[in-house]
Amino acid sequence: MAEIIDENSRTFGEFLLLPDLTTKNHTLDKVSLEIPLVKHERGNPPPLKLRIPFVSAIMQSVSDHNLAIALAKEGGLSFIFHSQPIERQVEMIKKVKKHKAGFVVSDSNISPDGTLKDVLQIVASTNHSTVAVTVEGQPNGELVGLLTDKDYRDGVDNPDTRVSELMTPISSLKYAYEGIDLENANEILWQEKLDCLPIIDKQHHLTHLVFRKDYEDARTNQSQLVDNQKRLLVGAGINTRDYRERVPELVAAGADILCIDSSDGYSEWQADTIKFVKEEYNGQVLVGAGNVVASNGFLYLVEHGADFVKVGIGPGSICITREQKGIGRGQASALVEISRTRDKYYQEKNVYIPICSDGGIFNDYQSVVALAVGADFLMMGRYFARFNESPGNRVSIGGTLYKEYWAEGTNKASNWQRYELGGESKLQFEEGVEGYVPFAGKLSDGIKGTIARIKSTFCNCGCLSIEELHRKARLVTVSSLSIRESGAHDVILNENVANNTRRRL
Repeated sequence: MAEIIDENSRTFGEFLLLPDLTTKNHTLDKVSLEIPLVKHERGNPPPLKLRIPFVSAIMQSVSDHNLAIALAKEGGLSFIFHSQPIERQVEMIKKVKKHKAGFVVSDSNISPDGTLKDVLQIVASTNHSTVAVTVEGQPNGELVGLLTDKDYRDGVDNPDTRVSELMTPISSLKYAYEGIDLENANEILWQEKLDCLPIIDKQHHLTHLVFRKDYEDARTNQSQLVDNQKRLLVGAGINTRDYRERVPELVAAGADILCIDSSDGYSEWQADTIKFVKEEYNGQVLVGAGNVVASNGFLYLVEHGADFVKVGIGPGSICITREQKGIGRGQASALVEISRTRDKYYQEKNVYIPICSDGGIFNDYQSVVALAVGADFLMMGRYFARFNESPGNRVSIGGTLYKEYWAEGTNKASNWQRYELGGESKLQFEEGVEGYVPFAGKLSDGIKGTIARIKSTFCNCGCLSIEELHRKARLVTVSSLSIRESGAHDVILNENVANNTRRRL
C-alpha cells in the first residue's frame, strides 16, 4: 500500500518564535542578514552572497529589469522571468548590467540629422534623459554632442527641429579620454558640476558615459549587490525545454546566476538541464533548481549539481497546484525536513547547499520563521508585485490603488514550459489564478520597513545573523485561539489606525 507519513502539514502561521536573552549587544545596526546564495565547501567563501535574504519570483508580473535594478540596490536579487522570447529576456539582463556599471555603454543614441520627434521616441522607449549624438547615431560612433531634457521643451518646441540645432556640441562639452579610472571620472563630474561625462577614444569615438546619478546611487545604496566590475547582479530564470538555446544567450548577456523554474523540480528534465549548464561551462556558471518538498528531491538535485535548491509546491498566494493536482506540502514542514537533510549533507560532505524558501509568507514575522526553520533566503512574488517597479499595471478599484498580479500557471502567462511532463506545447489546465495586490509604493521604502522588523525580531531572539538563528531559534506551534490572540481583538478598531499597523506583505 501507499506510504502514509503520519504528520500534520504545517505552515509558517502555525508557529511563534520564543524570545531569547536580548543583550546590550543586540542592536539593529549589528544584525547582519548577509547569506550565501550558492553552495560552497566548508572553510571557503561562497562565489555569490546576498546582503539581504530576498530574491524575487520568476514571474511575468514580478521580475523584469526595473524590479531587478531596484532590488539589487537594496542587496537582494531578481531572477528575470523566462516566459518570453529569448531576445527580450536577454535585453532585460543587459539593461540591469548596464544600469550601474560606472562606465555605461550608451544605448540612447541619435545622429545630428535626427529630429526632436525622434528624440522623444527614444526617451519614451528607454526612459533615459540623456541621448548621445554621434555621426551616424551609433553607440560607438564619433561623438558630436549630447542632448538632454534641458535642451528642449516637449510640447513647445517644434518636433521637426533638427537635433543639431538643439544639442550641446562637443566643442562645449567636458569629456575625458578612454583609460581614465572611475574615481577620476567621478571627480571631474563633481568638480565641473556635470550630470554626465562622455568618455571618448583618440579618434573621438564614444566609448562610455559616466553619470553623476550612478555616483550618488553608490553612496546612498551601501548595500547594493554588485559584481567585480561594480555592475548590479542579476539572475535569470530558465526552463527545461529550450535551455540549449536560451542559456548561452543569457550567459553572454551577463546573467550572474540561473535558476530552473518548475512547479515540481524532482525530475530527470531538471537533471539534464543542470548537466548541460555544468558541462557546457566547465562548472563556472551557477544554477539553482527546484521546487521540491522532501529530502529525496533535494538530494536528487544536489547530486546532479544544483548550486542551491528551491523548496515549495503550492504555498504561493495565487498558486492552485495543490488544489488541481493534490501534490505539495505545508511550507514549514517541507523546510524542516529538507533543512535537516541539508545540515546532515554538510556534516558528511563538507559542502553547504543553500535552501531557498519559495512562497507561503504572509507577513514580516513569518519571514523570520522561514529563516529560523532552515531557509537561507526567501523567494517572494506577491511581496514584490505590490511595488511601483514591478511589471503589472496599476489600477484603481473603488478608489484604492492595486497592482495586477498573475501566476505563471495561468493562460495569461502561457508558461507551459514550467509544467514539463513530456506533453503538448500548451497548458492543459491552469495551476494559478489572476488577481490584484494592494499598491505599496517604492520598493526601497517597503523593503526598508521589512528589514527593520526582521532585524528587530532577530534581536528579540538573541541572534545577530541568519546562521546564528538557524542554531539558536526556538519555536512553538500555536492553536487557533492563540492565532486570534496574536492580533488586535476585543476592541473596536479605528480603521485608519488598523491599516497603518497591519504590516502585511
